[in-house]
Amino acid sequence: MKKDVCHFAGGRLLPALLSAASLALAAGCASPCKDSAFGKYDDAKEVEIIELERTAQSWDGAALPDYPVGRPELIVRRYVFPRGSKLGWHHHPVMNYGIVQQGELTIIGLDGTEKTVRAGEAVVEMVGTVHHGENRGDKTVVLDMFYISQPGTPIAVQHPEIAK
Repeated sequence: MKKDVCHFAGGRLLPALLSAASLALAAGCASPCKDSAFGKYDDAKEVEIIELERTAQSWDGAALPDYPVGRPELIVRRYVFPRGSKLGWHHHPVMNYGIVQQGELTIIGLDGTEKTVRAGEAVVEMVGTVHHGENRGDKTVVLDMFYISQPGTPIAVQHPEIAK
């Protein structure tokens, strides 16, 4: 194993794991939390690499745009959707993808196309197409999104004029 992969156990990972375990116990679930999206990995014996997604298309089947030219800016955001909440209509001028960490998020295109993404699943977002996301489930949604942008480029453009 490469040194840069293997240094986790003796370095920064142990405090992070202890902190995560403390949070889990404080939240009232015994460690490990078998009901989490990641409970199935609790008994892993070695490093496992799982490719969640490899595609040149967004979830609605549209081709992703060409990669931008110039210096990149990578942005990582965590979205928390309480039960019954939704984002307003918007579109992304940049490529982005994410992983639902908890709950179920339904993404709806302006044309009515829908996709529900569940905990542990990846989603490649639409680029240039108006849509919104909503939590129709019974649990708070936690979504981590990764944006591939350039400095000064917005990652989302809101469309408050749409009242559907």
